[in-house]
Amino acid sequence: MKKVRISFFHVCVLISFLSIEIVSGQNSATPDSIWQEPWDGVPEYYQKWKYPDFQFPESLSEWNKKRTEVRETLNNLLGNIPDRPSKLKVKTLSREVKNGYILEKFLIDNEIDSWIPGYLAIPSNVKGKVPVIIGLHGHSSSKENIFGYNSNTAQDVLALLISNGYAVMAIDSYFNGERLGTGPAGYSERQQNGSDQELSQFKLNLWFGRSLWGMQLRDEQIAIDYLVSRTEIDASRIGVEGMSMGSTRAWWLAALDERVKVVVGIACFTRYKELIEQRQLKAHGIYYYVPGVLNHFDTEAIMGLIAPRPFLVLTGDSDAGSPLTGMKVLEQKLNEAYSLYTRNEAFKSIIYKNTGHVYTDEMKTEMLDWFNKFLKRNNSE
Repeated sequence: MKKVRISFFHVCVLISFLSIEIVSGQNSATPDSIWQEPWDGVPEYYQKWKYPDFQFPESLSEWNKKRTEVRETLNNLLGNIPDRPSKLKVKTLSREVKNGYILEKFLIDNEIDSWIPGYLAIPSNVKGKVPVIIGLHGHSSSKENIFGYNSNTAQDVLALLISNGYAVMAIDSYFNGERLGTGPAGYSERQQNGSDQELSQFKLNLWFGRSLWGMQLRDEQIAIDYLVSRTEIDASRIGVEGMSMGSTRAWWLAALDERVKVVVGIACFTRYKELIEQRQLKAHGIYYYVPGVLNHFDTEAIMGLIAPRPFLVLTGDSDAGSPLTGMKVLEQKLNEAYSLYTRNEAFKSIIYKNTGHVYTDEMKTEMLDWFNKFLKRNNSE
């Protein structure tokens, strides 16, 4: 991978944006209680900065050339990310026979800074290879939430997906779950004093010319590497879903890795310019910020790389991390991207009225229907 220089200026500016995402809460809200007039209260200097407005080409052939450039730029912006392991080192910690599925707990060595803890559930009543959904947890949660082992069950999708014939995988991302206390300061930093471990991992990776976000995505790609090695899994039918930080991980992962065939994101359908207009940089943790992105494009270019693969986003109109005006821009631009492939039906955005940062049962039904439509019969292409 090409190296990218990350300056001390970037470090100082990005650290000033520190916040903690809350995955639960903000259950109900109204747009008037969240959104302000664009740029209201933002100092004039920042208003005059040049913010990119990515335009999709008018032809598919032009876009095919451009999308290669966009993906290369993204990989460069993530920094000097180490190559993934050529031969995975996996420890299976347990294997249990459950009601209708086999549950395995595993560790994968990412060969840089830690072992990746995860769960894999495979339905036992399905013949042949099965499709798999990777559940990506939000900030301040873990794989336990995806599998229903946490008291906060908002992100629990295991029973729903297993009962419909899908295998389910979830891993702990950096600074969450069983990886708390595994940063450069060890057990003295466990996210109990603000985002201490997250900050340390963010800073240390910058010193080595790479982003923490890029390392998180690398772990997700290692998880996919493991999935495709499993004989029970249909590697041509891999889907991802997630809420909050998990949503952002989902669409970034799909943008960078074509092995992801179907995507569902809950919350965090975010355009960066509007986040600044609304003074909501605080709505996302420091892990979220990748140096240099706005020198090139906003998030429509990243999400556009998913096309023509099916992409569903489910967001509240009063979610502070997803400005409503930005969502409207993204809807328009992504419809243009999918139109290039004549696959408008493969992109869908639902914005829920008077709804905040939540993952509701109604959203879970939409999520399942989307996977059943596009993944279950291997018709996502």
